[in-house]
Amino acid sequence: MPDIIFITAERGGEKKTAVQAEKGQKIIEAARRGGINIETPCNGLGLCGKCAVRDGGTGEFLLACQRTIERDAAYIVRDYENENDSLRILSEGSSFDYPLEPFITKRFVNGKTEVYGGNELWGVEDGDTTGPLYGLAVDIGTTTLVANLIDIKTGKCLASVSALNPQSHYAQDVLGRIHFAGKGDGLSVLYQAFIGKLNLMIAELTQKAGIAPAHIYEIVYSGNTTMLHLACNVDPAGLGKYPYTPAISGGCYTMEEALNVSPFARVYLPPVISAYVGADISSGLLITKLEERKGGVLFIDIGTNGEMAFAKNGRIAASSTAAGPAFEGMNISCGMRANAGAIESFAVNEDGGCVYTVIGGVNKAAGICGSGLLDIAGELVRTGVIDSRGRFVPPDKGNYSALLKERMGQVEGKNAFFITGDVYLAQKDIRQIQLAKGAIRCGIEMLLSRFNDDAGGANEIDEIIIAGSFGYHLNEKSLLNIGLLPPRCGGQISFAGNTSLSGAGAFLLNASFRQKMKEVTARVENIELARDSEFERVFIKYMGF
Repeated sequence: MPDIIFITAERGGEKKTAVQAEKGQKIIEAARRGGINIETPCNGLGLCGKCAVRDGGTGEFLLACQRTIERDAAYIVRDYENENDSLRILSEGSSFDYPLEPFITKRFVNGKTEVYGGNELWGVEDGDTTGPLYGLAVDIGTTTLVANLIDIKTGKCLASVSALNPQSHYAQDVLGRIHFAGKGDGLSVLYQAFIGKLNLMIAELTQKAGIAPAHIYEIVYSGNTTMLHLACNVDPAGLGKYPYTPAISGGCYTMEEALNVSPFARVYLPPVISAYVGADISSGLLITKLEERKGGVLFIDIGTNGEMAFAKNGRIAASSTAAGPAFEGMNISCGMRANAGAIESFAVNEDGGCVYTVIGGVNKAAGICGSGLLDIAGELVRTGVIDSRGRFVPPDKGNYSALLKERMGQVEGKNAFFITGDVYLAQKDIRQIQLAKGAIRCGIEMLLSRFNDDAGGANEIDEIIIAGSFGYHLNEKSLLNIGLLPPRCGGQISFAGNTSLSGAGAFLLNASFRQKMKEVTARVENIELARDSEFERVFIKYMGF
């Protein structure tokens, strides 16, 4: 068996991890055996290039998901963990004032403290512990995790932490996770990765707030349907095949003995709408009071999935489209997550000069994150550098400024636009943007068509609410320029932030919302777009700019 050494960077030095690999095993499989996380945003298809490692002997860069091991070797791995220390994750979302009516209460009786969930006795503690009463609101995103430690008695958030969802190292999107969970011990690997990271977050939260983890009695998980399955160690196989049946419907409680909290703490799962419209959207519907708003209101969470709901006159329909990882900066030539060094905004001046901002204020851009990607595409469409079909207009044929023409070049024989000497947007990247934005716009139009009695789709929208950490950092102008949203909706768009997290907090602090949202979500019409005969036609129509 070949002896393999993986070399990863640590603060102040290097860490070497020895692994015995089987001959013919892929590098990435050996790395995972040794606990080394190497990202594969394209789910191991060899398309994204993000899993490249360097052969310590030859200096050659190899794709860990493709290259097999035939001999003893050392591989130098990118420092993912330190990169993710600077990951920008939104931990706030819109909310509203509501009374504190928690599900968890305590009662001191005969020298002991009884802890109740509703009217059910969950456990008994020695002495008088009626003072400390805490809970966790956890947003389980496909890419990120955010957890708030909340004082249930006061409703105050005592501390907040965020992290990359470690499951993204194994598969970037929902379908990839479902596929990975179905192979061998894949489900256990994904579950243990999540639980391990959440326990680290709990340790950080309790240390920040100066409280004992044993006084955390309830946790609310809010996330899409697949993420809830994986977080609860439940096989998501039913989500990956027709008729797309969830094993978890939400609106219920579960025990989680692996978490470092009170031994009788429980996890509450908000109601799930469908296989691909999850508790994160239920949380968003709660926080935005969508069913109570006047006119036609579109609620949309933009990320690796585009989950959306449309409400009009009390009627609500919801759907989801697979946007893929492009908006997270993945599958893009110079794409990266929202870490320090990522271009996060971009604009073209009247004279054709380009201005951009970089996360962390660093001097040199390292790549492009999702918000920067949409800004760049939007501005290049607006200025005529990219045509309606999504192709670069060659400088000798383009009617755009000389300063922009100077930034045009080639990468691997294909046209590209250079933001810096090292960071560029390639033709294949535009294709990824088109696929992602086309999927979301298609979803919007087809969802609206279910409400169209005598008016066109865009005419039905009076307000658009964009939710999610990624969505919060987007530029309205860019969304309109690339056609992700209907052009006439300018001025009608608001950004609600992380409503999955703020909704989880509301479920934690007011138990009455739990039954209310079960009733609301039960009325939501689930629209399965992929089964609609018009899906392909509408999708292709809206891929253009």
